[in-house]
Amino acid sequence: MNALLEFLWLLVIVIYSYVESLVKLFIPVKRKSVSGEIVLITGAGHGLGRLTSYEFAKRQSKLVLWDINKHGIEETAEACRKLGATAYTFIVDCSNKEEIYSAAEKVKRDIGDVSILVNNAGVVAAADLLSTQDKQIQKTFEVNILAHHWTTKAFLPAMIKKDSGHIVTVASAGGHIVVPFLVSYCSSKFAAVGFHKSLTQELSALGKDGIKTSCLCPVFINTGFIKHPRTRFVPLLEPDKVAKTLIDGILCNQKMIFVPPFVKCSLFFERILPERALRAMEKFLNVQFDAVVGYGGKEN
Repeated sequence: MNALLEFLWLLVIVIYSYVESLVKLFIPVKRKSVSGEIVLITGAGHGLGRLTSYEFAKRQSKLVLWDINKHGIEETAEACRKLGATAYTFIVDCSNKEEIYSAAEKVKRDIGDVSILVNNAGVVAAADLLSTQDKQIQKTFEVNILAHHWTTKAFLPAMIKKDSGHIVTVASAGGHIVVPFLVSYCSSKFAAVGFHKSLTQELSALGKDGIKTSCLCPVFINTGFIKHPRTRFVPLLEPDKVAKTLIDGILCNQKMIFVPPFVKCSLFFERILPERALRAMEKFLNVQFDAVVGYGGKEN
């Protein structure tokens, strides 16, 4: 009898959730303030990390900027200061666990507890698996997913103590839908999406609902990260628009942020279409980019 009552209650919650989601389509979500929040962004010396830093700076956050590139990180910090924000820079190799923990201790000691953590740093090797060097594979996982563990372990305890904070995972559409010649990259981004989902569920199980999580999953962004990406229908994203979408998702406590939003449709098709139809759709979309292909004999 208890199981039947629990099942009926589950149905009520499901129906209520659908109605709530429908209503939210027509009612603007209240955005939170990040003024004065200590925001740490990894990979802030260029591209999406830099532009996301600008968005937080416009909102008067206190910025802690990490990057391996000293020149790039200083340029980002200077621009943030011109926008009226306080910005601190740290030269950190996010593939190195000891450097991450050491820098994290300095941040906590000299600046304070990080309240918003943006795990943005990433690397990619566009090549077929057999042409990808072992050190490239290792670095891809060190930066794209292991660093998420180390930074989160460093800053999460203070968030748990306050039951407040926000952890942002910058993943990729490649963490849901794969393409050839990015095996290591897509694998690491699948792991990043899994990290976000698992962490979200774990925080809920711990009763720490005050700590929010968001995961960004864009298609190709025009940052030079991947050379000459092109598809038949999906547009190449401009980094400033992606940064604005990301900050909007953070302010609304959005769990999964797809850019463009119709990427979610691809996930639906992935689940319902037969294998032959999926392969035909992939050919139809015609995703291409410059890649080292030592064994396939051609570029994709």
